[in-house]
This record gives sequence, structure tokens and C-alpha cells, in this order.
Amino acid sequence: MSDPSNPQFWSTRLGSHPKREDVPFELDNILSSVVSLRASIPEDAFTAPLLGTEREGQGVIVDDNGIVLTIGYLITEAEKIWLIGNNNVAVPADVVAYDQETGLGLVQALGKLGLPSAEIGDSSPVSVGEPVIIAGQGGTEGAVNAQVVSVREFAGSWEYLIENAIFTIPAHSKWSGAAAFNQVGQLIGIGSLYIQQAIPGDEQIDGNMIVPIDILKPIYNDLLSMGQPSKPPRPWLGMTTAEADDKLVVAGLAKRGPAMLAGVDLGDMILGIAGEPVTGLPTMFRKIWALGSAGVPVPLTLERDGETFSLTIQSSARTDYLKKPNLN
Repeated sequence: MSDPSNPQFWSTRLGSHPKREDVPFELDNILSSVVSLRASIPEDAFTAPLLGTEREGQGVIVDDNGIVLTIGYLITEAEKIWLIGNNNVAVPADVVAYDQETGLGLVQALGKLGLPSAEIGDSSPVSVGEPVIIAGQGGTEGAVNAQVVSVREFAGSWEYLIENAIFTIPAHSKWSGAAAFNQVGQLIGIGSLYIQQAIPGDEQIDGNMIVPIDILKPIYNDLLSMGQPSKPPRPWLGMTTAEADDKLVVAGLAKRGPAMLAGVDLGDMILGIAGEPVTGLPTMFRKIWALGSAGVPVPLTLERDGETFSLTIQSSARTDYLKKPNLN
């Protein structure tokens, strides 16, 4: 059996631009659903120091009313958004929603884009070795042939966890909000991150992490109608946690966030949550979220300068710290 971790397994077409004659669908039509997205964020926004005030990425038109799906960090706290299509038409847009759990966001075009919408497919059947097209705005020149090299759990240090994240190679140069299309031209995911270990292991293999489209489906209508899922938000600590030598270390603290206010310091090692030991980010996040919704007290066992101690963080909803989108 071919081994996708072996560079010889990768087809010579990987990284090349897709060709119309190689796919069983209208390639130009599918790629025209991908637009460029530019967002301006106020300087006093909570996320401005980390994510900047001028953000640029991609988005995908997902219905004929001008709803565009993108990766949420591009539009978090945005006050101005512009969408630009392959037809060189530029229209303003408003933020509709940003879901913290999935990391996906929606915007509404405020003018006619004059472009087709993508057909939403299913990400659950996606498997290792499957060819995909990763597309940014720009037609075939903005798209590359890629391959799925891993489908696995992904835990982000910023209190983020998703199941069945899709990892592809090679890395697309405009991965933020890029579209991942399957072999029949259906949208199966949205580009989120540049990853140096697309395949688990010690070897550096550059690729992208794709948020699977299936996690959008249960909340899509809620996002359109309410700007957020109907269920209560998860508890948020405002704490960036790194895994180092099988230990969990506090690597960052949100200014005036729950963890900082509770007395957590950079470099503290996290030993336990609510009296139970933790040994990895996924376990830590799940134990925190199992305690209840945002606002629940989160007891931590920490180690600092060789001494073990306990403290309790009064959790919050992450959205409480963010400027809210204007919902029409």
C-alpha cells in the first residue's frame, strides 16, 4: 500500500494549478464562488494586538443571497469588509456571525456579486490520499491541486478543539478562508492554518489545516438568524497553553481575561482541572467544558517555581470581550 508520509507517494501534479480537462465539473464556475475578503478592525478591538487591524483572506459564496463563508478570525470585530470576485466586482459586506467553537464565520454581501454559489458537500467521507482543490480568489491561477494526508483531531493553544480536521499538502499561499473542493466540485472545508506537521511525526511537512464543512451544518441556520449558535457558549479562560515535554505550560494570557484576573502567571504548569490530572490539550479543554457553560468556576491545580497550588478561575464567554457585529 502506498504511504502518504513518503514524499515519493505525492503525485507530480500536487501544487500545480487545476486544469479544466482534468475534472468532471465546470471548474471556472466552481472557482468563481471564491472571493477575496478584506477586513478593517478598530484599533481598540480586543483582537487587534494579536490579529492586526487590516486582515486579508478568502471566502466562499454559499447561497444565492450573497452569504459568504470564511474563517472567523478574519472578520472578528470587523467594522468594514470588502469582497472582490473573479469578475473584479467589489462590494461591501457586513459580519453576520463568528462561531467560536468551529472557528467559522459568515458575512453578507451588501451588493450583487454576480457570481455563482458553491455547492456544500460532506466532509465526513474525506479520507487520506484523496485529491482536493484548495482555492483562493483568482480562478485557476489562485487554486492548487492538493491531497489529504491526515484527518484527525486538532487542538489549538487558544482554547480551540475540533474533530476530524482535514490536513492537506502542499500548503496554499492564501490559506485563510480558502475553499477546499472535492473531486466533484463540492465544498468540503474552509482553510484555517498553515501547518508545519501536516502529517503527524517529527518530520516537517508543510500543509494546511482545513475546517471540515460538516461542523457548520448543525449551526448554520442559527448563525444566520441569531448571529450565534442557540446553545450556551463554552467557558473561556483567556489562556494560551502550550504542550512542552509532555507538560502543559501557560504561554499567554489575555489582557484582563479570566485567567489573568485569577492570578495565573506565564510559565505556570497546569497539572489538573477540578481535581483531575490533565496530560494534553484535548483532555484539558474537554474537562473545562464539561464543567458547564460560560461563567462556571474552573478550579485549576498549578505548579509554579516547584510549588503546587490551586486557584479557581471565574470563566467567561469569549464573545463578552469582542466588539459585536451589526446584525440587520
